[in-house]
Formats: sequence, C-alpha cells, structure tokens
Amino acid sequence: MFVHLHLHTEYSLLDGACRIERLLDTAQARGDKAVAITDHGVMYGAVDFYKAAKKRGIKPIIGCEVYVAQRSRFDRTRELDGENRHLVLLCENNTGYQNLIQMVSRAWTEGFYSKPRVDMELLGKYHEGIIALSACLAGEIPRALSANDYPLAKEAALRYEAIFGENNFYLELQDHGLPEQKRINPQIIRLSQETGIPLVVTNDCHYIEQEDNEMHHILLCIQTNHTLDEEGGLEFGSKEFYYKTEEQMRALFPEHPEAADNTAKIAERCNVEFEFGKTKLPRFDTPNGQDNVAYFREKCYAGLHRHYGGNPPPEITQRLEYELDTIQKMGYVNYYLIVHDFVRHAKEVGIPVGPGRGSGAGSLAAYCIGITGIDPIQYDLLFERFLNPERVSMPDFDIDFADDRRPEMIDYVVDKYGADHVAQIVTFGTMAARGSVRDVGRVLGMSYAAVDSVAKLIPTVPGQNITLDKALESSKELRARYDEDPQVKRLLDMARKLEGMPRNASTHAAGVVITDKPVAEYVPLAKNNDSTVCQYTMTTLEELGLLKMDFLGLRNLSVIHDAEEMIQREKPDFKISEIPLDEPKVYALFTAGNTEGIFQFESAGMRSMMMQMKPEKLEDLIAANSLYRPGPMEFIPKYIQNRQHPERITYAHPLLKPILKVTYGCIVYQEQVMQVFRTLAGYSLGRADIVRRAMSKKKHDVMQREKEIFIHGLQAEDGTWEVPGCLRNGVDEQTALKIYGEMESFASYAFNKSHAAAYSYLAYQTAYLKCFYPRQYMAALLTSVLDSTGKLSGYIAECGRLHIRVLAPDINSSEAAFTVCGKDIRFGLLAVRNLGRGLIDAVIGERRQFGAYRSFYDFCKRTFDKMNRRSLESFVKCGALDGLGSNRREMMTAVPLVLDALANDKRRNVEGQIGFFDQPDEPNGAEEDFQMPSMSDYSTGDRLAMEKEVTGMFLSGNPLADYEHLYSKIGAAKIGDILENFENEQGGRWHDGDRVCLLGMVAGIKTKVTKNNSTMAFVTLEDSCGAMEILVFPQTLAHVSPLLEEGKALCVTGKLSVREEEEPKLLCDDVRAAADAESAQRQPPVPPAVPAAGKHVKPGLYLKVPNETDPAYLRAKKYLAVFDGRTQLYVVFAQEKKMFRAPASCGVDVNEVLLRELRGLLGNTNVAYVQ
Repeated sequence: MFVHLHLHTEYSLLDGACRIERLLDTAQARGDKAVAITDHGVMYGAVDFYKAAKKRGIKPIIGCEVYVAQRSRFDRTRELDGENRHLVLLCENNTGYQNLIQMVSRAWTEGFYSKPRVDMELLGKYHEGIIALSACLAGEIPRALSANDYPLAKEAALRYEAIFGENNFYLELQDHGLPEQKRINPQIIRLSQETGIPLVVTNDCHYIEQEDNEMHHILLCIQTNHTLDEEGGLEFGSKEFYYKTEEQMRALFPEHPEAADNTAKIAERCNVEFEFGKTKLPRFDTPNGQDNVAYFREKCYAGLHRHYGGNPPPEITQRLEYELDTIQKMGYVNYYLIVHDFVRHAKEVGIPVGPGRGSGAGSLAAYCIGITGIDPIQYDLLFERFLNPERVSMPDFDIDFADDRRPEMIDYVVDKYGADHVAQIVTFGTMAARGSVRDVGRVLGMSYAAVDSVAKLIPTVPGQNITLDKALESSKELRARYDEDPQVKRLLDMARKLEGMPRNASTHAAGVVITDKPVAEYVPLAKNNDSTVCQYTMTTLEELGLLKMDFLGLRNLSVIHDAEEMIQREKPDFKISEIPLDEPKVYALFTAGNTEGIFQFESAGMRSMMMQMKPEKLEDLIAANSLYRPGPMEFIPKYIQNRQHPERITYAHPLLKPILKVTYGCIVYQEQVMQVFRTLAGYSLGRADIVRRAMSKKKHDVMQREKEIFIHGLQAEDGTWEVPGCLRNGVDEQTALKIYGEMESFASYAFNKSHAAAYSYLAYQTAYLKCFYPRQYMAALLTSVLDSTGKLSGYIAECGRLHIRVLAPDINSSEAAFTVCGKDIRFGLLAVRNLGRGLIDAVIGERRQFGAYRSFYDFCKRTFDKMNRRSLESFVKCGALDGLGSNRREMMTAVPLVLDALANDKRRNVEGQIGFFDQPDEPNGAEEDFQMPSMSDYSTGDRLAMEKEVTGMFLSGNPLADYEHLYSKIGAAKIGDILENFENEQGGRWHDGDRVCLLGMVAGIKTKVTKNNSTMAFVTLEDSCGAMEILVFPQTLAHVSPLLEEGKALCVTGKLSVREEEEPKLLCDDVRAAADAESAQRQPPVPPAVPAAGKHVKPGLYLKVPNETDPAYLRAKKYLAVFDGRTQLYVVFAQEKKMFRAPASCGVDVNEVLLRELRGLLGNTNVAYVQ
C-alpha cells in the first residue's frame, strides 16, 4: 500500500489546488485507504478534511508543512531571516495534534515574519506524537545538499532525528522530473544509509489530475499578479505535482520499495480522532460562590416578577419552568449566565444593546434574565426554535451592540476570561463566479473589455449564489459564446475549476470564541492584522462544541441612544424603553410611507408595501419585515388582500386558524410551520424544528420520510404513538397532503419570527422618535452616516421635508456631531473633510474654555498649535468661519499670511526674542498688527463648489433647488445613491447596464478625438449627493453638444457602466435641459414601450424589456406584485418583438412610487402609463 503524505489542499491559499471533496472522491474511487493534509503553515482545512475522509471510509492524516526559521522565531533581520525552510509534520495521535496546533499557533502569534515560523525551540518542546518528514527542495536538508554542503545536511538530519526520536523522522524522496531533484536524490539515499534515518516517497501534491497543471499555474499567477506569458511568476517547472497512483509512485524509485512501504507504516501509526458535539463551555463564577443553577433560577424569577408582576399567570410560570429544565438538562446554564453577564455589563456602562437578534428572542428565560428585550409571550415566540432536546447543534445568542462601542465589549470579555481564552474567527473570501472569470481572464492576458463582456453575462440574483454552471444554463447569450468562441470556452472552463476556492483569509465581522482553557489548546490560531483568530470557521467551531458568540455592531442602536440623550436634555424622564407600542401617529407615519431613516423600512419597496398594508400594530410590522425579502415577496399581494378582506380568508382545516389568523391565513413564520406540525400531527416542537430545517434545506429524503409520519404518525417500539399523525387528529389524508405540500414550498422562505419581532421593535422605536422628536432623531441619524455623503444628503433632504433646517457649520455653534439648535439642526464638524476628531475636540474645547472666536485671526491664533494649512482651509471652505467678520476670499487669501506670521512669532518666542512686557506663552503678534486682506467674495457658484469639495454637499444653497420636484416626476436617481449602491460588491437596486436618468449640474467637460477622427465628450455631472462621469459618444454628441455648458442644469439619460475597481459611469444616449425635462415627460406616452404612433393606444401600464429573463425585469416584477390593482399591464419583449398582455388577475395599482421604481430599473423611455 502507498499513502500520499505530502499534499496541499485549497487551504494552501492560491497555491494548493487539491479541493478536498474532489480529492477524496478520487481517493475513494482508487481504493486508497488513507491520505494526509499538509497545507503550508496553516490547518484551516483539517476538520473539513477529516470529516470528508471519514465519510468515505478513508483514514485522514492530519499534518502541516511548517516554515522553520533560520535562527529563532523571534529574529527578524532581512539578511539573516528572510528565507525559511520547510518541514512536514504529521500527527501520530491526539497528543501530536495538540502539539501541532500549539506550534502552528505560536508560529503565527510569535514567529510571523513574512510567513508563520516555528523554530528549533518549538520543535523540541512540542515534538511528542509528531512524525516529521524532511520536505521538498525548500527543506533544510535538500537546501544544504543543493548548496553542495553534505556535512551540513547530515548535521541537520541528525538534529531532526534527535528532536523527534528514532523512526519519527523520515527523509523524503521526490521526483517531479526536476534536474535539481535528480541531482540530490542520490545524496538523500546516501544520508539514509549513513545515518539509518528511513526514506519515504512523497509527491508534494498540489493538484489532483495531471491535466489540472494549467489550472494550478493560473492559480499561482493570480497569487503573484502575473499573466501566463510573463516571466517572474511562480512556476513549478513540471507537470508532475499531482495525486499519482500507487503504481506511478512506486515506479519513481523501483530500487527503494521500502520508501513506498514506509508511507503505509506511517499511515498505520497516525490515528487522530476529533470529538464533535460535546459542549466545552467556560465556567461562569457566580457572586459569593453561589451554585450556578440556583443563581440562574433566582435571576430568572426576579425578571419574571419584574415583567409580569408578583403573581404571574400560571401558563407563563410553567413556560419558564419548562425552559429552565431544558436549559439545565442540556448543559447551557453557564451559557445563559455568560451572555447575561456581558449584556449586563454593557447596560451598566451605557453601551446600547439590542432587544434581540435571531431565535434567542423566543426564550422567556433570556427575556427574564435581561439578555433580550421583547416579550416572547405577547408575540407568540417559540423557545424550541432556539433550543430543544432534539437539537444537536449549539444554540446561538447573537447580540447587537452600538456599532461605535462593539470593541469595548470584546475588551470586556478579554479582561474577564483572559486574552488567551478569547479569539475572533477566521472567514474566507472565495472566488465567486464573476470574480473567478475576471481573475482567470487577467492571467490569460485577455483585454479588460473582453473579460468584462463575459463576466457581465453572469446573472446576479440577490440572496443567491449563481454558479458558472447555473449561469450557463440560465443565460442563453453566455451559453452561445461558450459554445462558439474557443477563447471564452477556455476562460469559463478554467474559471469553473477555480470557482468557490478560498482566495484570502480575513476576520469574521462578529464572531468571538470564549473557552474554558486557552483557545490554542482546542484549535490552531492565526493572526489577521492585529486580531488573533481561530483557524477554523464558525461552523467548525460549533461542531467542536466551542462557545461561539456573535458580537455585532448595529448603527441604529447608536442613533436611538444619541437621540434619547438629546431628548433627555429637555425631558429628563424620557426613556425609549417606556414608550407605548400602540401609538396611532406612529403607525400613520408607516402608512403614509414616510419611513426614510426608519430601521428596516426605508427602501422604496418597503414604503410602498406599508402604504398598501396600512399597519396598525407591531404584529403588522413583524409580518412586513418577514415578507419583504427575496422569495416570500411573491406572497405579499395575497397577504394584503387577505388583510383588507378578512372575510375572504379560507383555511384548509379549522385547526390552522388559531395559528395563521395573525398573518391572515398566510404562512409567514418558521414558528408557524412548527406549530402546524405540533397542532395537526402531534409533533414535539423540537422534532418539528428539525423537519422545518430539513424543508428549508431541501433535504428530500428527510422530507419524504416525514411526510408519511405527518400523515400516518410514528409508533415507538413499545407500541405508543411518538407522533400521532394527522389522521388520528381528525385531518383527512388529502387535506394533510395539501398542507404538507404548502409547507414544503414555503418553509425555505418562512422567516424567523423571533428575529423579525426584535428588529420590528427597533423599527417602531426609530419611527416613534422620528414622529415625536424629529429634530433629535434626525440629528442622531445624520451623525451616524458621516462617512456616507449619499446617505447624509438624503437625510438632509428628508429634514427639509420635515420642515427642519440643517444650518451650515459655524465655528461658534457647531459641535463634532450634528446637534439640535433651537428648531433647527446644526451641521456637525466631523462631516467636514480634513478635520480629524482630535482637532475638532481641541477647537471646541478652546471655545468652551475661553469663549467664542471673535475673528479669523483670533481663531488662527488660538488654534495655531493644532492646525495645519489644509485643515484651516477646510474650515474656511465649508463656511464654518463665515461669522467671523471676513468673507471666504479674504480668509483664503489670508491663510498663508496669518500662518506665517504666527509661526514667526512662535519662533521668536522660542529663541528668546520676547519683549519686557510680552507674555512668554503667547505669540507676540497682536490682531491689530495683522492686516486682513480686503476684497470681494467669491461668486455663489464658487462658494458652493468649495462646500461640495470639503463636505460632498452644497450647504449654503442648492443650484438644483428649482428642479428638486423633478426627481419623483421623471424618476431621476441621486448620484450619491448609485455610487453607494456599488460600494457593496453584491450591488442592490442598480446593476451594470441598467438605464437611469440623472439630474445635475455640469461641473466639467473634456473632449477626445477617437480613432475614427470623431469627437466624444467626458462630462462630469454633479448633484447634491455626488458626481459621476458621463460618456457622450460621437453620434450622441452631434445632437446634444449645444446643451453641454459648465454650470448648466441637465437631465441626462443612459446606461450604467460598471467596471471592477472603477466608479460607475453613465453611457449617455439623451440630454435635455433640466428646465425642459418635465415638459418632455408630459408628452403623449408613445415611447418604445407602447405600440407605434398612429395606432389606438389602450389605457394601461406599458413596459419594454429585452426578454423574460432580463434581471431588471425580474426585479421589476417584484414591485408589480406588491402593487396589486386593476390597471391592465402590457409588457413588450424587444428581442422577440412581441407584446404580452397580462391576465386581469395580474392588474397593477399604478402610483408615483411604483412609476419611480420602474423607471429607475428599466429607464424612463421603457415605462409608459396611458390613462
């Protein structure tokens, strides 16, 4: 038998290409009994590899190819420590595994220098249970032999044998056809003969089949940012680094069969076993050493009486007792206490904590002990959705903290449990479909445009991972290019091989592990920037039984907290936790669609849904939050119809009514699916949750088995009915089948009500604040989006709608954040570029201590030591110094003069040139000695341009103010919204190729002569939220050039062009003066979306799209489903040149919101409403 003992999986990032599942499928097909994993310096894939091998009946050998420092791991001198040596370490047993993770962890935390490095000290300390191999040409012994230093090689071999012990160190023989290996292999054999150190044959596998060599070369080029044709990239120089058969390996060294036999002997010795499912919670120390269970019960009952009074209803007490019993039996008392402790700490130090997140909000015990803040009894939330005896995985409390204070919470758990007991968690960025195409195309040397044209044919669906195989099935154009163009075929074939492989490792945004023993005793650690992270992913850590917490930062908690503090300055007794949840004015705000800035409810689609739904209670918000998602969105029309006409609701069986009445006959929540199983078939809620999970993950074997149980029941061995089944509960078989089928189809869409309830509660709080305390709320909201000009501009516009003025920055009134100023809001200085927090605090502190700034000179003099020229100019440009008696041109002219004068004064001060009566701590110069320039101010346009330069917005005026009403009328988009949309790689409302209309001022024009000797223009268009480059091609320019003037307000229509690592651009096809845009929209609706002019045009809503699978059309259909009404819908499919008349049942309620969304998605000329 031969066993591969030196192998690199995809977790040797951008180097190894042996994908674990495919590798082990290959090994199984060949009949291989064992395989090793030895990734470079990491153990990222060890557990995945172990599970996949065990599943196939193959022995997994856990190992790592470590980097060995030339001297100590603490030495970091480039000339002496820049080159490391490789060494393969294999775990013989669990002691060896423990020692290996210690070495790998310390290599990262103590020895990192370009690579994670161990040294002789670590090898000596942690050698027990380890079998070592001398590695490839990069090993210490092969390198010495390559340098013709046989004595050094021999000394190293004997040193390693002394460290690991006899028969625990082997000399590797490799032959990939490389000349250097041919040269040194005889010397390695000689070393073995002279020292008695045994030989072992390995193949340093980096890919599985020989034909994968090109794919592997491409992977290396991605790592080094080279093309295949370039010199200087990594090149193995051979096509032999693949997973060879036993026959191929033995044929390499036929004269040394023992070297191949030794692989089997090593494999026989290696026996590591991972323990899954056993929880390893840290101990929680109670005050005064009280018993943990007693302490937990005491805390829970105190909370029960606090929430429900001194004599709570018996059913609530019973529910708490049931939860306490389950928590204790399943061993999670400490878990609750640990979470309770850090939530308690957060509240004590004023860190805002969310009311709940995920299924944990369904636990009454969590509510009573203060972990969550929403009543699970009132909203019918299920504990079993979070924890039940049938559940095999650990429960998971995810906790939201104010985003700006999350680091404090991590510091708290580190202080409480010890730095070595807390670590963050690794996460991997993978090569997605489009990304792999772009990466491979770049390596193949294809032009950006050629690759981009292919990548853009890959569909994107929010919330779904579209693979290249799926893309080739769903995109006819992509399939055609694949079949017809050999270059595209090669590109996609290579991208398919790399798709899904991990590309880089980073730190999970929220995950934190807390352990009873040091984390490195359980899992290997690594370093990402300054964070210590577990090398295993969140899912793997849960499987190993470790306590994983999600510490999430939520911006809206900061907003609520900041608004509450501002309100309390006027109303000290106000508490957001005590607001009524049945305030009609708040629900009226939702009904009116005035939810800009409301948590989870501010998208246009959600606003539209609210206007149709007309919510009246929190339950309505919870349902909306659950339905407005990809998938369940298609059920919104039915939900709204049933809500408006409850008399029309029908139930498949009367037993469903108590469960579905709250959602008007629709299954909306996962909890409802569980309740249907319990009520109709007699399932325990725990078993019901398991079936629900199987349905959501489309586990067809489980679903088929449970269907029989749901209908006919399940009998235990003793003859009792474990599950009675529907038939025994009076539900006939046909009805049961129908209900089960509906649950099957909806289970993957149903949402976690506990999560929706907690987040809808937050949404209500934000709406309450906006309704009754709009100035405080909007000030807090503006402060929360300082780093997003688009959002800032949008919320300032919302302030205008609320009749709240946002006053320009003022050095004697502004604070760092946005603040309430009488009936207005004062602009916060943190929103001004080039002004850091430290400078702002110093400037404000000076003002508070010594009074208002009196003049420009006074301001400069008092802040001179903290200010540089760039910052001072930003204060001037944003208008913050306008109230100091000089205009902006005078101040900008004076900036270098006053700074020079103050610098000279300070220099004379330092050199001792101080007059008898001068103050030694101040510059000599007095204000009367400094002559401010006298000149006329900049033009209004120049002042606005300055403001936009340093804040991204116009502050003292708006050159587009006269045209603001056009945004809704013509469906124009804000530039800032589009730019923000593409900051997220997944995109959002807008996508590449979408037609959009922009309204803005021309800020710059450049022209260029094309290869065809035609002229095109590059126009910079600005609105109040941002700027975008508009490309006007020659044919279009010929018609619109008279309109292109700097400073002119234009309405520009065209297609978005989005390229990787570039700002979005607009490919222009139409330009109108903004003043003419509205009249153009009023023309009779005969754009391409409707039948040709001259024919009678029937009333209705007309859309024009390329085809039925067009992504923009698919998104548009979501909005059409929400706006259910009576207007006839017509869709023109341009490619097929046919018009589709929708059935009457698909009628539309046409309104301004719908038209704006449709025009934003499809383009103005592709949407027409004929009345």
